Amino acid sequence: METLTIGQYDLIYNAFSFGFATLAAATLFFWLGIGQVKPQFKTALVVTGLVTFIAAYHYFRIGQSWSDAYTLVDGAHVPTEKVFNTAYRYVDWLLTVPLLLVELILVMSLTRSETVSRATSLGLAALLMVALGYPGEVSESGGVRWVFGLLSMIPFLWIVYQLYSGLGEAIKNQPEDARGLVRLARNVTVASWCFYPVVYFAGAVGLEGATATVVVEVGYTIADIIAKAGFGVLIFLIAVRKSGGQADHKPSAVPAE
Repeated sequence: METLTIGQYDLIYNAFSFGFATLAAATLFFWLGIGQVKPQFKTALVVTGLVTFIAAYHYFRIGQSWSDAYTLVDGAHVPTEKVFNTAYRYVDWLLTVPLLLVELILVMSLTRSETVSRATSLGLAALLMVALGYPGEVSESGGVRWVFGLLSMIPFLWIVYQLYSGLGEAIKNQPEDARGLVRLARNVTVASWCFYPVVYFAGAVGLEGATATVVVEVGYTIADIIAKAGFGVLIFLIAVRKSGGQADHKPSAVPAE
């Protein structure tokens, strides 16, 4: 834990606060919008809201841990005896990263067998990716960080390959008016996920001290907002588009004349 200036501490704290507020608001938006889609897409929106709900909870806990980890002394924030709990992020990712892939698969309306197969294989690869990254994240050795970071890139690259190659044909078979949104959702997933290793390896390429702390914490928060709330909006739009843009309710009966 590094001593931080007031500006550095507040920047990170405000990023955590913004992340919590954005993800909590996104949860309400997705769940309240379930009635706007057809029954076959409701599960996708339930999962979408679940992802942002889990993330919002963990950002609330991250903010609490951050407040407990520092105290203001002589115009600077110095570490207390309570260490900032970085495990909250990885617990969150273990739960939400596989679900992000499930969201995309569910909204694509694949066959039941293909949905189960792809959700299982991609979900397990996502779990492996996150689990391999954690030992490097908590290590003070740059070498250990490189080793586990590169190991976690193996399932990451496999997931990217599957999203572009394995699901490529399925995306081509999507309805024409939703095909562009599905392709965009896939691209946003890959682009936002590419931001995580950039932040992860920041400490392994010489960036250290308070600056590294700011880059890592703010960087991960920005990536989480885009990958979960931003991606979720695309899933919602796809579901609405494929539902014909009409809410799922029965019209009122017309009285007989």
